[in-house]
Amino acid sequence: MSAPAAPSPTPAPIPSPDRSAAPAAPARAPGTVAAGPDRRRVLDWRIRFAVLAVVWGFSFLFMKVGTETYAPVQVSFGRVLFGSAVLCAALAVRRERLPRGLRTWGHLAVAAVLLNTLPFTLFAYSELTIPSSLAGICNATSPLWGMALSLVALSEDRPSRRRVAGLGIGFVGVLTVLGAWSGFSGLDAKGTAMALLASFCYPVGWIYVRRTLASREGSPLAMTAGQLLLSTVQLGLVLPVLSGVPTGFALMPTLAVLALGALGTGYALQAQYALVTEVGPTTAQMVTYFIPVIATAAGVLALGEELHWNTPVGAVIVLIGAALTQSRPRPAAAT
Repeated sequence: MSAPAAPSPTPAPIPSPDRSAAPAAPARAPGTVAAGPDRRRVLDWRIRFAVLAVVWGFSFLFMKVGTETYAPVQVSFGRVLFGSAVLCAALAVRRERLPRGLRTWGHLAVAAVLLNTLPFTLFAYSELTIPSSLAGICNATSPLWGMALSLVALSEDRPSRRRVAGLGIGFVGVLTVLGAWSGFSGLDAKGTAMALLASFCYPVGWIYVRRTLASREGSPLAMTAGQLLLSTVQLGLVLPVLSGVPTGFALMPTLAVLALGALGTGYALQAQYALVTEVGPTTAQMVTYFIPVIATAAGVLALGEELHWNTPVGAVIVLIGAALTQSRPRPAAAT
């Protein structure tokens, strides 16, 4: 899944990898200008919701195929390059400008590391040794990490008993996915740790932008485009050191990286913002819970990855826990 690139007012992800990687992004991020008037949509929001879930779910398959030819850092560079190109084209069409101010760009640079450069690269490296389906399920743990971090970093976000219970249930699900009772046998520890670390980066990044970009002006599209441009520069600087120039451009891996960037990052983020504007963040963020299901199905059906009983069972437990961590108490009825 593609990670959310714009600041979010909640500690929860769009989850968005890949998110993608997840968490849902708001119609108006903290410090951004209000969105324009609603436009009449050609397609029903449910159809666009389903398309978004499929695109983000397939992002893990795209990464797996991309790493068949390209080094992980090359896959990540292509992802942010094509993703930023799509968003900059959208900015040009809408005649919007990139964010202004040196301080804003400095904070966006840090956010780019936490929400794009580091997690995208870690996920790509992880898929060298673990199935894409497992990477997709690890991505679904982002709300759990976010809940745990909010206990420490967000004093104004005190958790309820239900949310704390969700945190515990979610990590039981993680242990189920990993097969803890068998000593994690048959599991590549390094690759799994990278995928879990990538999912941990997202809530760290969300908390950072919540604290630093709350008063900055700029539309979600402009902020996201600027952030992806900075991530492209960051990966471009380390690319010669970590991998060098690709020696070949095989068709399917190249198409996979192109789809990962243009669809899984550029298009997906725009689609998510549109959904949030139309149906609200609570409904839009539910796309998060379909991503590991689609990622698992894509890995099994398209790549022939093995699926043991504990993987889907643990994934369901993780999603239940994640859903509970995102729950909010109902407002008291007026008297």
